[in-house]
Amino acid sequence: MSMEKKVVLITGCSSGIGLSLAVRLASDTSKMFKVYATMRNLAKKERLLDSVKGLHQDTLEILQMDVTDRQSILTARDKVVEKRVDILVCNAGVGLMGPLEAQSLDTMRHILEVNLLGTIQTMQVFLSGMKAQGQGRILITGSTGGLHGLPFNEVYCASKFAIEGACESLAVLLQHFNIQVSLIECGPVNSDFLINLQKAELGDSSLQQVDGRTLSLYEKYLEHCSMVFQNAAQDTEDIVEVFLDAIHSTSPAFRYFTSNVMPPVTKQKVTEPDGMEYIKAMSKIIFADEDQ
Repeated sequence: MSMEKKVVLITGCSSGIGLSLAVRLASDTSKMFKVYATMRNLAKKERLLDSVKGLHQDTLEILQMDVTDRQSILTARDKVVEKRVDILVCNAGVGLMGPLEAQSLDTMRHILEVNLLGTIQTMQVFLSGMKAQGQGRILITGSTGGLHGLPFNEVYCASKFAIEGACESLAVLLQHFNIQVSLIECGPVNSDFLINLQKAELGDSSLQQVDGRTLSLYEKYLEHCSMVFQNAAQDTEDIVEVFLDAIHSTSPAFRYFTSNVMPPVTKQKVTEPDGMEYIKAMSKIIFADEDQ
């Protein structure tokens, strides 16, 4: 008798981690997964299709799903042939970088709509099914920007900090339903996240109102970022390995770190609760040669 496939639904599969994870699970030689790869814009599905080269009719399906649109999530759920989801991967997310004074309310709202409410709303839709099944896994693409603040990423970090709180709260409850919640905490990743990132460029008109001191610090921050990406960014494949660890684990952890570069900085927040050690350390890392 063939074992029943595990049904996996992944959001944000047009590029990056979502795409790599979908391909990897759908290509599993034992065919133990049936993957529903979802994306907001189906016009972007070519890349995913190219990556699987038509080999996976029985293990991969691509669905339209916009995490900011409840009806779109419900429609996607109803297209799952098996009528259940064993593993839900909330991966869709967007970035925003620049001086806070330059961000419009609409832009800020969009970041929260996608990263925070989009993730929560997706979990909401699939929770009752998992509770009824008496089992399930929820994996969330987290960010070290959800564990400690990063200058010029105030709104992005706010959205990711909020997800930490939402997931931690849910995790306490869901253990009573045999549903495990895991956050995969990513640092910098070589993916289209950077290309899609809304970033204020130094000549942008939105920056005309911003004071010179802030702009020179922003310039410094951008240099720091490009250095970090050259030296420390991980490939999506490395991240996918961590997702697979969590998926295959019989008792998954709540947090997985994809690299050991950042947690020491996070630790300072806990060991020095007044918060100053962290703020000084991060400032030093980023603005090293500025006078404090």
